[in-house]
Amino acid sequence: MLETIEIRTPARSAMVDVTDRIARKVVESGIKSGFCLVHVPHTTAGILVNEGADPAVMEDILDFLDRTVPWRAGYKHSEGNSAAHIKATLTGARTFLMIDHGQLILGTWERVFFCEFDGPRTRRIYLQIFATS
Repeated sequence: MLETIEIRTPARSAMVDVTDRIARKVVESGIKSGFCLVHVPHTTAGILVNEGADPAVMEDILDFLDRTVPWRAGYKHSEGNSAAHIKATLTGARTFLMIDHGQLILGTWERVFFCEFDGPRTRRIYLQIFATS
């Protein structure tokens, strides 16, 4: 079952918590046991699972990425957004989430974040939700 989530990102760089939106799609799917593939079809955005209880964690990750991959560093890409492409490569474009008893299986503090590196933009997240026997 393929589902789509549309998201409007607020800034050039942002970590947007999409956990509840994904969880809602999983419940609506009716699948009790399986997996949810979360895929971001954008070359300047990513997806990750990490702590969501303290917003400082996402701020620290963004700060680290900005220091490690600065926006201007003599890149050759003519569009001027090479830093966004590199950051997206580091975070990754997809992740698998487990489903049990019709719910996402996440750790106590874990949340799913859409990672924007070239916004603000309107973006899509694709979910492929499937059952296992």
